[in-house]
Amino acid sequence: MLTLSLILIPAIASLLLPFIKGEITKTIAFVVALAELAVALFAITQFSPDIVTPQFAYDYPWIASMGVHFSGGMDGISMLLVLLTTILTPLIVLSTFGYSYNHSSAFYALILLMEAALIGVFTSQDAFVFYLFWEAALIPVYFLAAIWGGEKRIAITFKFFIYTIFGSLFMLVALVYLYMQTPGSHSSAIADIYKVALDSHTQSWVFWALFIAFAIKMPIFPFHTWQPDTYTESPTPATMLLSGIMLKMGIYGVIRWLLPIVPAGVAQWSTTVIILSIIGIIYGSIIAIQQKDLKKLLAYSSFAHVGLMAAGVFSLTLKGMQGAVIQMLAHGINVVGLFFVAEIIQRRLRTRDIDRMGGITQNTPVLTVFFMILMLGSVALPLTNGFVGEFLLLSGVYEFNHWYGAIAGLTIIFGAVYMLKMFQGVMFGEQNHWTEKVTDITLTESAVLLPLVVLVFWMGVAPGSFLKLTEPAVIQILQLATGK
Repeated sequence: MLTLSLILIPAIASLLLPFIKGEITKTIAFVVALAELAVALFAITQFSPDIVTPQFAYDYPWIASMGVHFSGGMDGISMLLVLLTTILTPLIVLSTFGYSYNHSSAFYALILLMEAALIGVFTSQDAFVFYLFWEAALIPVYFLAAIWGGEKRIAITFKFFIYTIFGSLFMLVALVYLYMQTPGSHSSAIADIYKVALDSHTQSWVFWALFIAFAIKMPIFPFHTWQPDTYTESPTPATMLLSGIMLKMGIYGVIRWLLPIVPAGVAQWSTTVIILSIIGIIYGSIIAIQQKDLKKLLAYSSFAHVGLMAAGVFSLTLKGMQGAVIQMLAHGINVVGLFFVAEIIQRRLRTRDIDRMGGITQNTPVLTVFFMILMLGSVALPLTNGFVGEFLLLSGVYEFNHWYGAIAGLTIIFGAVYMLKMFQGVMFGEQNHWTEKVTDITLTESAVLLPLVVLVFWMGVAPGSFLKLTEPAVIQILQLATGK
């Protein structure tokens, strides 16, 4: 019941919140998100990583005559992503405490609804329940961006909606086909779909039907064009949800629903996907280096990091897979912190133009320290969270192919270039009339950034506490995907 509770708590709160008016809605949302985190932390104390079957499972008939059950549970991979979701959501809500949003009850209800849908995605044990939550996660972020976004929000959110719906239709076709291949009266349970035997030709097209949906959500090259503008035009809490948690849906989908189901298709197309991912790493990094818009630079940075995660997954190595899983957590922590720092600076300067910044550090020593730590985590400095994931990812890709590993390794150089250039342009140099009156961060803003910084060092110094959580589940997925 713990898994079901993690879905129901924010879902029920999101339905009740619109009936409450005033600024108290953000406090209620924060309390609900903290309660959700408390349940997740209790769950991990009861969790046994060595048990690879779903724990804290629930299973209720939904469309019983068709073999469809509302079911879910958590293994190590799911547990890690549930932790990511429940840690970041209260911090994202807390990050809004210094600001007011029109129709605040609807704003916070959508954030909680998205949290429920994300946890549903990460814990579903039925194909159609997975698809239900996958689509449900789209709705809140669409309205958050369309109602509270920037000037170009309507055109940008329409593009985002078309991309994701387009990919979802491909996924639905594949899931229905897989369901029809199960024996007897059919079943959509993930365990039964794993047992479906398909010939190599069928696996090839099923691979692409599923992969397109996941690739759009991540996104990787060339399915990424919706991402930079959507991240830039969305209100920062929505951007934090998108970059910190929602893009992990695509990587998780590949691990859970692609690799074990169509192993022959994966073997046939893994090289192609790794090449596309490496193109995305280089392309995203080069564009990031040229950016003057702080938020858009971080968007392209996120795109480049996801490319490396995708390459690690499709290397089909233990190092690559473990690196991708741990990097999902590390990337979520870093990118949420960096987007919040960008929001703090934008609110004070009324601009995201890096050329209008400079010398901010003279008035903001506390912000400078937080910003620097998150930036160094993003560029994978040893003893930070980003180092562990990137080291394992590059090792996995190198094990798959030495040349691909060497080219993918350019992400370290490129990442250092655009992040250090950004940090220097924003924080150092001479002050100007835009930056000379900037104030340091408030206590509330520090309360958002401090837990993220603690996690940056915790993951960097003691990565084993996270890697041990996921390793048995990752090994099982690799055995299903490779037959070894």
